[in-house]
Amino acid sequence: MTVLGQEQEQAPSLPAVGEPAPDFELVNQHGEPVRLSNLRGGPVVLVFYPFAFSGVCTGEMCALQENLASFESASATLLAVSVDSKYTLRAYAEAEGFGFDLLADFWPHGQVAQRYGVFNPARGMAERGSFVLDAEGILRSSFSSPVGQARDLHRYLDALSELAPA
Repeated sequence: MTVLGQEQEQAPSLPAVGEPAPDFELVNQHGEPVRLSNLRGGPVVLVFYPFAFSGVCTGEMCALQENLASFESASATLLAVSVDSKYTLRAYAEAEGFGFDLLADFWPHGQVAQRYGVFNPARGMAERGSFVLDAEGILRSSFSSPVGQARDLHRYLDALSELAPA
């Protein structure tokens, strides 16, 4: 895993709306590298979540899968990021039938989540943070929810509809 342009001493904070999203490269559940900057040309939705196979996370990921057509109709790439290993994520994707990439922020542990200001070092996990990027990689919307509470699916759909040309 590589976080591009990150300095070790940098304090974690949420990226600002209107600024370029921090670039990174992580492997998906199949071990294939996914670099954020390579996805420019269409919107990207980054969904950080604590752990595969946990109750609230599974509910959220299943809701995203059930509404994948809405993301596809907006030409958006959906990426779900957790600190799980690619092996865990592959088993999770196969068990639940997910049709989007699950990215392993496994090692260095949670480094991309740190870069996005959503890593909880005391618990060793990503918190629930979502980031909607436009086709140029600029952060256009971000939202989160507390531990144990799912994010509202309509927040994603509303953010994507605001990206659509008038």
